[in-house]
Amino acid sequence: MEFFRIHRTIPFMRHALVLNLISLLTFAAAVFFIATRGFHLSIEFTGGTVMEVHYAEAAQVDDIRSAVDSLGYTDFQVQNFGTSQDVMIRLPLRTGETSATQSDSVVAALKARHPDAELRRVEFVGPQVGQELVHNGLMALLCVVIGIMLYLAFRFEWKFAVAGVVANLHDVVIILGFFAFFQWEFSLPVLAGVLAVLGYSVNESVVIMDRIRENFRKQRKASVQEVINSAITQTISRTVITHGSTQMMVLSMLFFGGPTLHYFALALTIGIWFGIYSSVFVAAAIAMWLGVKREDMVKTVKKDDPSAEIG
Repeated sequence: MEFFRIHRTIPFMRHALVLNLISLLTFAAAVFFIATRGFHLSIEFTGGTVMEVHYAEAAQVDDIRSAVDSLGYTDFQVQNFGTSQDVMIRLPLRTGETSATQSDSVVAALKARHPDAELRRVEFVGPQVGQELVHNGLMALLCVVIGIMLYLAFRFEWKFAVAGVVANLHDVVIILGFFAFFQWEFSLPVLAGVLAVLGYSVNESVVIMDRIRENFRKQRKASVQEVINSAITQTISRTVITHGSTQMMVLSMLFFGGPTLHYFALALTIGIWFGIYSSVFVAAAIAMWLGVKREDMVKTVKKDDPSAEIG
């Protein structure tokens, strides 16, 4: 299916060197911010207290935030869940305070403003659980990267496998760099979004690689750069349809999904745009610089040696 067809091949690879130098600088900046600023981890990773509070009428979230803020908390979350009468409050750990102490002080502050506030549940997530989540998240990321490399090497050729993994890591590190620079909250949904971007980005790379392989068969007199440019140009319509429809859904979560889905959708939005960029300019360019050629993609059939049949 195509919305439009571009009849003139766009010379994408002509600007590959400049754009990849920009990518390298962006990648280095992301690594710098990750190393120096770190992440604003949610209580799922650091440990903390989760409270569920019920109100007889619709809860005033801004008023609840003000009440919690008056207790000296600077890093907390207040959001509706289930119904407009139910509120979830997430509090960070405090030295010298237990989960029960935190919940008692918060409930007292809430009741001073709204006597109908009713504590329904208190749950403590310890730091040890957070460490396990970090470890499991990193292991999941490592397994995804290894799986992508093996898949691309098996389906195409090792040069494309290396190019695809570099492009995907480029996307992941830049997403993490955004979260480190702006100190956006990094939670389990965000981690899930990062892993989703890995699969989403590699899908775009595979589509372009498939078209490059087809063009090597059809365009026998074309140079490697011309084949790659032609393949990318031919997939533009598909890219607009796929990524455009996905981005509309993600934007709806970003603007209307509330605080729970906000950073998850933000991670996906960054990943979608950088995934398109890396598939076109990073993966394809690295494969070209690694020396991918027609013989790598189209295996020639060797004829039997007539002399071997004699005797």
